[in-house]
Amino acid sequence: MKSDFLVIGGGIVGLSIAMELKKRLSDVKIVILEKEKSCGMHASGRNSGVLHAGFYYAADSLKARFTADGNRLMTRFCEDHGLPVRKCGKLVVAQDESDLPWLDELLNRARENGVALEDILQDEAEEIEPRVRTFRRALYSPSTSCVDPGAVMKKMVQQAVSAGVILRTGVRCLRATGGNVVETGEGYYQTDFLVNAAGLYADKIAADCGFSRDYRILPFKGLYLYADRPDASLRTNIYPVPDLRNPFLGVHFTVTAGGRTKIGPTAIPAFWREQYGGLENFNVYEIADIVMRQAGLLAFSNFDFKRLAWEELRKYSKGHLADLACGLVKNFEWDHFRQWGPPGIRAQLLNIRDRKLEMDFVIEGDDKSLHVLNAVSPAFTCAFPFAAYVCDRILQVATICKK
Repeated sequence: MKSDFLVIGGGIVGLSIAMELKKRLSDVKIVILEKEKSCGMHASGRNSGVLHAGFYYAADSLKARFTADGNRLMTRFCEDHGLPVRKCGKLVVAQDESDLPWLDELLNRARENGVALEDILQDEAEEIEPRVRTFRRALYSPSTSCVDPGAVMKKMVQQAVSAGVILRTGVRCLRATGGNVVETGEGYYQTDFLVNAAGLYADKIAADCGFSRDYRILPFKGLYLYADRPDASLRTNIYPVPDLRNPFLGVHFTVTAGGRTKIGPTAIPAFWREQYGGLENFNVYEIADIVMRQAGLLAFSNFDFKRLAWEELRKYSKGHLADLACGLVKNFEWDHFRQWGPPGIRAQLLNIRDRKLEMDFVIEGDDKSLHVLNAVSPAFTCAFPFAAYVCDRILQVATICKK
């Protein structure tokens, strides 16, 4: 099949880019290849569903640039299409005195990013959520909300197809070859411009095209523990103060769009890219490569990977995960939290030259292809403005756009 644009990956990022391209260039032929039977089977459909506000991120980052607008646009999308949105906000709580300076840092970032964030006292936090536990102060984010990722993905697929985007599901990309030809399990696809939004396999496809020389995907497994009783539900999301040296936000309480409360996620190092459970999707070749990367980080990294890995692996224990959550709420009854939810895998980008985890979105490309290498949280929140940014870059360089 020949196309003007070929998008590899039918997740939130791939769909958003395809829809944005179609909106700007209505007469072009756009094809999306998705290896699963339906879209959103990986990170896009397995994420927490939280629409972030945008106060965690350094002001010079792409995440800071897109999160607030993404929150607003995704909220409007859900409301326009009758999809559930739970506007429950978020509390960021201090667990001891050492957390207080980090609350101030988050306030500074919120001001720099133009994001509403309230500095409140303990009793004010308890008015928002009576069971919250915090040390002296907390931060309240009124614009944080929760949506149903599966419902969002379903509606986006419907819109993309209605707009004329050609969606090929169940088509696995085997490799990209010269001349923008992609080999798949059902034959070859040729395109004028290739968009790589393949998530967990984005680095491999980019390498086929001569990119991602300094980067490899390092997968981390996210587990959630769900409450099995409605009376265990909270009014708002409750997060600890994060360690801003790494891209994970720590174990927290999330209220789903449907009103259920869950604890998580973890960030457990995975040994192959789609290690959702047991030996599912077992890949011995990926194990060898990923374990080698992890071993390198244990010996040399610009952060304490050994401590991070140990702390995360312990979270396979429901009891340990519940113990961590106890510090965020009072009168916590962990017996209510016994049901594991569907796990997710974070396609975290590792800089193999600097031995660090990339904190921001990373894109590489030329006049024939563009590769989204790091689109981790809050990529779901940022999807629409991020897609517009990507399309701006494509239209500036793509040969097809200059004909």
